[in-house]
Amino acid sequence: MNRIIKIILSDILKNKIVLAYTLILAILSWGSFSLEDNSSKGILTILNVILFTIPLVSILFATIYLYNSSEFIELLLSQPIKRVKIWMSLFIGLSSSMVISFFVGAGIPLLIFAPTAIGLMMVLVGSLISIVFVALAFLSSIITRDKAKGIGISIMTWLYFALLFDGIVLFLLFQFSEYPIENAMVGITAFSPIDLARIQILLQLDVSAMMGYTGAIFKDFFGTSLGLFLSFLLLCMWAIIPYFISLWKFKNKDL
Repeated sequence: MNRIIKIILSDILKNKIVLAYTLILAILSWGSFSLEDNSSKGILTILNVILFTIPLVSILFATIYLYNSSEFIELLLSQPIKRVKIWMSLFIGLSSSMVISFFVGAGIPLLIFAPTAIGLMMVLVGSLISIVFVALAFLSSIITRDKAKGIGISIMTWLYFALLFDGIVLFLLFQFSEYPIENAMVGITAFSPIDLARIQILLQLDVSAMMGYTGAIFKDFFGTSLGLFLSFLLLCMWAIIPYFISLWKFKNKDL
């Protein structure tokens, strides 16, 4: 298993797309902090990168990599290796490469220019978001053998969480504004990993105006260490559940 992970990591970290992704993150991060005297503005710029760019790159790259590695996966299946170990090795290899790219590109500048709880939280949340969307990519790729459909599912998944989810929540809030639905909104927020990531970071920044309506409601109820722990736990579940569903499908799929 360790040997498979090393092979996958070595292959991915040499990939030009991953190198370009790391370089772009580095340029954005170093540039944001260097051009602004106030580190808070640089943090907000990197926050947008964490919430939109990292999920898109993670889910798309992981999906395409899995489809392109179908022959490699079939070769591994022909060996006396358990499917669980194969799938776990792929997941660890892809997740680690995305986390390493994020840390080198954005994590190091964050820790240098914002060596506080906020900077550490952004590094942690960015790493978790990378893992979450790699897990969603595994689920997308195992649902269908058609590469175009799999990539389409990945793009629609990112589009839903990045853009459509808050629109749906706002629509519900306006439609049911006469009813006490705040508690329901807190529960609905848990269904978006991007919203959970935004809440975790902005609770540290204490900028409630930028949290969006769902984030502001979440802060009203869980603006404490308990709320931070709960959102962190839910974010972890967003990585664990899709991965184990994809693992179950992979174990029972006829390749």
